[in-house]
Amino acid sequence: MSSDSSREGDRIHGLVIETTPGPGVLHQLSGVIARKGGNITWVVILDSQKPAETIFFEISDLSSLEEVVQEIRALPVVLSVTEERPMKSIFGKRVIIIGGGAQVGQVAVGAVSEADRHNLRGERISVDTIPLVGEEALAEAVRAVARLPRARVLVLAGALMGGDIERAVRAVREKGVLVISLNMAGSVPEAADLVVSDPIQAGVMAVMAIADTARFRIDKLKKRVY
Repeated sequence: MSSDSSREGDRIHGLVIETTPGPGVLHQLSGVIARKGGNITWVVILDSQKPAETIFFEISDLSSLEEVVQEIRALPVVLSVTEERPMKSIFGKRVIIIGGGAQVGQVAVGAVSEADRHNLRGERISVDTIPLVGEEALAEAVRAVARLPRARVLVLAGALMGGDIERAVRAVREKGVLVISLNMAGSVPEAADLVVSDPIQAGVMAVMAIADTARFRIDKLKKRVY
């Protein structure tokens, strides 16, 4: 393999494919990618409404993107194929903030301000929020963070969280998601990686924890409650 193709193989490629809807379409598309040695790192159906279905693939380990595009275009079910940048290079790593509306808003202020500072230096960090109440709804949302693409850190912002939410926190931490909790009543702070009293500072520290342009690591801190 030439040096040029080796460099291409190291890249993540994004493909937006419009197809006619129907059973087996995803199988046909993934079959072409697999035959060309591509590794599908992410796939999502963007629009399943008739008369067209839009599917977005992120693919690595390709020696020739052009060959894959040509074979996919030749499939009878395919209407169009467009190369796009992978989502990591556009929206990048994600900070997820879950909890009560007022606290979520304050954490978001800190996270957005800090993300702006790092994004100006070449990072791509985005901030997602969802205000929720109730143990069941919160626990379900926390567990779902582990299924979100590019989610790197979760901030729990509220006044009281425990029970099944604590178990959900421990589950997502096992999946590699950092968890920061506000200093609140309940058992969630005991399960988190870091506990921060000030919501704005919690947002700032969440971004710093995942930014490549920041000299900050949670595992290097001498204490876990601030």
